[in-house]
Amino acid sequence: MANVAFLGLGVMGYPMAGHLAAAGHNVTVYNRTGAKAEAWVEEYADKATGELYAAPTPAGAAADADIVFACVGADKDVAEVCVGPEGAFDAMKQGAIFVDHTTASADCARTMAVAASGKGLAFIDAPVSGGEAGAINGALTVMCGGDEAAFKTVEPVITAYAKSVKLLGEAGAGQLTKMVNQVCIAGVVQGLAEALHFAMEAGLDAKAVVEVISKGAAQSWQMENRAATMIDGKFDFGFAVDWMRKDLGIVLNEANNMGVSLPLTALVDQFYCDVQKMGGNRNDTSSLIRRFRG
Repeated sequence: MANVAFLGLGVMGYPMAGHLAAAGHNVTVYNRTGAKAEAWVEEYADKATGELYAAPTPAGAAADADIVFACVGADKDVAEVCVGPEGAFDAMKQGAIFVDHTTASADCARTMAVAASGKGLAFIDAPVSGGEAGAINGALTVMCGGDEAAFKTVEPVITAYAKSVKLLGEAGAGQLTKMVNQVCIAGVVQGLAEALHFAMEAGLDAKAVVEVISKGAAQSWQMENRAATMIDGKFDFGFAVDWMRKDLGIVLNEANNMGVSLPLTALVDQFYCDVQKMGGNRNDTSSLIRRFRG
């Protein structure tokens, strides 16, 4: 078992760190709101065989860790916990590995990888897919970029909360793969929203229609898991519109820098903006249908 740290106990990080504790690792956690870190230690104490601690700073959490995990908000938050005042990099021991599960830009990953290397550390960008349910159930998909030897060290530890972990290339490759993932999701959800709206306007039993077409080429994860709730107008399933807009902003900025046109993604991003204007900031991503149904 390893000595690990986990920085950021939000919707995703809280259960992910819990899986590490349940797997028997010694886990030290840090959260910007310290009371949440203390609450995490109390909640998981009975489920752990290793030692659990809460630290007041990223540096305090990282000092004795072989692997430091993070899942925070955006590029600026990654920089803060890595190289900001009381950041983890200055405290980590030589040869330790930092694994960043934040969905951030590829430039952020590359910059942090260089900074880590300069201090004798390794950095893996490792954004996840699977949402809150995947984190709770230990069934996330993890897309990684970075050094292969470091990846092989962290891979068996990550499997505590992941069903799939893969190295896609050098630093930044994990973040670029997550961008591909979000492009796919955006297009599929918009198509499903339009299809369900069309079915209901045509006077069809939309759930019966889904039951039939989900057995053929139209089938998708979104159809299987979100069609019924979209029809019922229920949008409380974890991954919020605000987060999706953050992710699509990263995608569109990267595409602009590459000179790549993503017209559908840009359009769906604006549709999510419409949902925000309707007050749907915390609705999950399937709420695109609200533009049609109210």
